[in-house]
Amino acid sequence: MVLLEGNQSIIPTFILLGFSEYPELRVPLFLVFLSVYTVTVVGNLGMILIVNISSNLHTIMYFFLSHLSFVDFCYSTVVTPKLLENLIVEDRTISVSACIMRFCFACIFGVTETFMLAAMAYDRFVAVCSPLLYTTAMSRSLCALLVAGSYSWGIVCSLTLTYFLLALSYCESSIINNFICDHSVIASVSCSDPYISQMLCFIIAVFNEASSLMIILTSYILIFITVMRMPSASGRRKAFSTCGSHLTAITIFHGTILFLHCIPNPKSSWLTVKVASVFYTVVIPMLNPLIYSLRNKDVKNTFRKLVFTKLLCHSR
Repeated sequence: MVLLEGNQSIIPTFILLGFSEYPELRVPLFLVFLSVYTVTVVGNLGMILIVNISSNLHTIMYFFLSHLSFVDFCYSTVVTPKLLENLIVEDRTISVSACIMRFCFACIFGVTETFMLAAMAYDRFVAVCSPLLYTTAMSRSLCALLVAGSYSWGIVCSLTLTYFLLALSYCESSIINNFICDHSVIASVSCSDPYISQMLCFIIAVFNEASSLMIILTSYILIFITVMRMPSASGRRKAFSTCGSHLTAITIFHGTILFLHCIPNPKSSWLTVKVASVFYTVVIPMLNPLIYSLRNKDVKNTFRKLVFTKLLCHSR
């Protein structure tokens, strides 16, 4: 990827435009994104802390939830600091290798979250449809395997796509009309033919989205059928309440992904792409801990107990 000009080597760079075409919004956007990132870090790390120190939350559902919080924290940390930096500095250049590495880590956590949500859907299916067999069916070893599989597949997808991006050649300087190092924009500005890389990315993206959605939709269709067969209205409400937070999270997550892929001509609607990308990469990692904490009595009660204990210790 290093170009030679005479006796000097030239390191190709990208220029991340981000939101530079709206200079009057740079300070407000910086404050908004900084606030969102702060809430994301506090919310996700707080969720991990609460789950690990409270014995009441040492269950399978919260095991998945703690890993989802970790993935959200990592994903946001890969993307948001660079977004904040580009809002306050004039030099928005980034080396090709650094940009590709950012894509590599973002891809790992993005794919991992996709299949983590699918694993959580399967967990809810077993809990609602086979409650008596739940402990046996969702053993600790199976849960660990599902989580490890999600991380492993994320790493495999990321390393595969990263390898093909590194195999491309890049010009001295290219402009990326976005704030993230996405596969599509990196491949599109390469000086060599990106067809194989783009086709591979398309195949992996379709497979990941289709397979995860198939697991989720199948799980929730069976959950819905089981719940509607329950004789009591209170039993139906309780069953739906256990799935409410997760259903909200996957609707927002997959809804945003499908919206991004359904934009017919991204080059003619870059603002729409950027706004959707902000929601996908910055906002969703903040929303997940809020969704699960605000809709979950166990988490809220544990948080109140921890706060009360801390206040009681300080008052003595």
